[in-house]
Amino acid sequence: REYLDNLTAIGPRTVGSPENEVFAVNYLLEQIRAIERESTDAHKVSVDIQRPTGSFSIDFLGGFTSYYANVTNVVVKLEPQNGAEHAVLSNCHFDSVPNAPGASDDAVSCAVMLEILNTLSKSSEPLQHAVIFLFNGAEENILQASHGFITQHEWAKSIRAFINLEAAGVGGKELVFQTGPENPWLVQAYIVAAKHPFASVVAQEVFQSGIIPADTDFRIYRDFGNIPGIDLAFIENGYIYHTEYDTSDRISTDSIQRAGDNILAVLKYLATSDILAKSFEYRHGNVVFFDVFGLFVLAYPARVGIIMNYITAAVAFFYLSKKVLQPKTRVIHNLKKLFTAFGLALISWVCTLATVLIVAAFVSVIGRSLSWYTHFYVSVFLYGTAAAAKLILVHTLAKKLFYKNMNEQYLGDIFFDTSLMIWTVALAVITRLGLCSAFVCTFWVAFPLLTKLMVHKEFSQKGATMKFVMMYLLGMFVPYLYMMYLSWTVFEMFTPIMGRSGSEIPPDAVLAGLIVVMTMILSSYFINFIYLVKSTKTTLITLTAVFVVTLILVCSGIFFPYSADKANPKPKRVFLQHTSRRFHDLDGNVVKSDSGIWITGFDYNGISHITPHVPEINDTIRTPCEEQAPFCGLPWILPVHFMFRLHVIFVLLYRKIDGYCTSACGCVSIGVPVSAGPSHMSLYVRPHEGSALSTWSLGDGTPVASVGGDYFVFYSHGLQASPWRFWVELTAPEKHSHGIVSLAIAAHYFFGEDQKSPQLYALLERLPNWTFSSGWSCTYDLFVF
Repeated sequence: REYLDNLTAIGPRTVGSPENEVFAVNYLLEQIRAIERESTDAHKVSVDIQRPTGSFSIDFLGGFTSYYANVTNVVVKLEPQNGAEHAVLSNCHFDSVPNAPGASDDAVSCAVMLEILNTLSKSSEPLQHAVIFLFNGAEENILQASHGFITQHEWAKSIRAFINLEAAGVGGKELVFQTGPENPWLVQAYIVAAKHPFASVVAQEVFQSGIIPADTDFRIYRDFGNIPGIDLAFIENGYIYHTEYDTSDRISTDSIQRAGDNILAVLKYLATSDILAKSFEYRHGNVVFFDVFGLFVLAYPARVGIIMNYITAAVAFFYLSKKVLQPKTRVIHNLKKLFTAFGLALISWVCTLATVLIVAAFVSVIGRSLSWYTHFYVSVFLYGTAAAAKLILVHTLAKKLFYKNMNEQYLGDIFFDTSLMIWTVALAVITRLGLCSAFVCTFWVAFPLLTKLMVHKEFSQKGATMKFVMMYLLGMFVPYLYMMYLSWTVFEMFTPIMGRSGSEIPPDAVLAGLIVVMTMILSSYFINFIYLVKSTKTTLITLTAVFVVTLILVCSGIFFPYSADKANPKPKRVFLQHTSRRFHDLDGNVVKSDSGIWITGFDYNGISHITPHVPEINDTIRTPCEEQAPFCGLPWILPVHFMFRLHVIFVLLYRKIDGYCTSACGCVSIGVPVSAGPSHMSLYVRPHEGSALSTWSLGDGTPVASVGGDYFVFYSHGLQASPWRFWVELTAPEKHSHGIVSLAIAAHYFFGEDQKSPQLYALLERLPNWTFSSGWSCTYDLFVF
């Protein structure tokens, strides 16, 4: 814990700042040297400071190119005295986002790695392979330092596997949410060695789908190093991730101890394993893995899972076929009844989804979005009760109007078979798509089918007897309990993300949709009870009453989205950039300039909740897009423009506009030197109509366009970086009197005396205490060539 406290005491560690490049590096070196002095003769400790320069393109956030210069890596190799040919890598990053202490992301992982290095180095037992500890100093700059290490450092060639330590929350259990690619032996190693394993292939497939707007160094080692690995992250309390509240005192000692026990055990297992040296032989194949209520992890080869899934689906189809074919004279009748029930189930889902989404849209339109952000139970009472009530109502009406005077037991039986058929089809389709998460569907086919076979006689008896109900609930216990456990994990990860997912996607619609899906899943084998019980009136009245009361309370504004509670803060994220802009013509003359504070609310509510506290920040000062400029003439630090509404809040401080001038320019190859800039800059390129960007000196030479067609380059440097020189090459038409390309560069001052202007300081002071405001100064210059 001492390591963690001392690292975070340095303060925010932004790339390029003395805190990151000097103080944090010196502290790490001081601790590593102390550990080296106390190491046993069984080990050799080597330390290297790497400051790489490089460039690469990445399809994250719509696609952009990254360039870095002199970023810092602190690399330690622990190996036997006679050396080692193979190595396993453990990676953390000690840098943080601006204005945040970064305790969980990712100082705690670096503290854990220091302690593991200390423990292993003091062991008298020699290792078979080397363990490389990479303390990388530029991860928050979109994975730059790890790229510099894996593509340029001489030790990188010996690495056969890696463990990446990350965070998407503060404390709790560290979840294995990515493995591979392929290399199932790594998952097996984790399960065998880890003392408290916690892993899910569902989390892996959700994360790799791109739904979650985040990425880790795992991608770099996988894509640029072709190395398999394990990605772990703390996921609890994501509300304060990347905020000033991410302090060391919020991370429990138990969380640190648990992570240390797990990672130490896995690293030691890999460093003493024969498989690491021969990992190439075991690289093929995927694995299905999931934890059982956080107690232990089950894993088996994906090919075994496919066989199990298809066998389960075949048995279920055989059961359903037998039901349909008996008696043979009523096959058409039975099929008609089964597909009619399926149609009703589909109608009930569509009606439920539509109703709940209408409620979510209404709540969003009246300005009550995210009412559940601080009080999650509000979303259950509002959308969960609406979903359940609508589902029950549709089937109750079907029972009274469509299935009037039909045998209740027959209806209960046919709707059970309908749910079984739906899950069986889902199991077959998801397995065919190659998704390992199909094991969840296997639960929902196998256990209900076994339950049905066990209580078959009770199904034919009149009324839902207590014995039948108890046996039925017992049989359904495993899939329902697991789905509720999985649902809670999903909501724990996704709910905080809604507070930083931009202003384009209505979070209430997203959460309402998730709740509807969970309601449909959890109700799938209880729809038949609607047809078995005499009346659903009491249930409907209760659900409707809870929904109506909650809706009234939400509309009244009693559930404020954000919280400044010191023990459990849930802040609103706001970025404020004091921006000075200059727009140049073909001759280099400044034809327009202005200065103002650009305000970005990172959730759907925008700045609506801030206006009552700071009246001059309101919708009337929205600034339109500068159509002639790339990225609307705004100094985006990352290409996330597609996540936010087109018009932006810009508190204008001054503006000057002169006449535009034009002249001819026949250049198609443009060299640009950039010097005396801060550690973070953004380059924006837009070829004019008829022109095309063909190549440049960045990345692999192939320009990668961002969403919208403009090109974005993210630049950062550590200490003592040389001027940034690059060139771009374009194809252009013969006549281009208005130029062939617009090129803009923004400079971001994230630290030091230039970070905040007096005007920015004054505005930050007026923001309410339930906001987390990250403010900095920046310049934007547009040129036409």
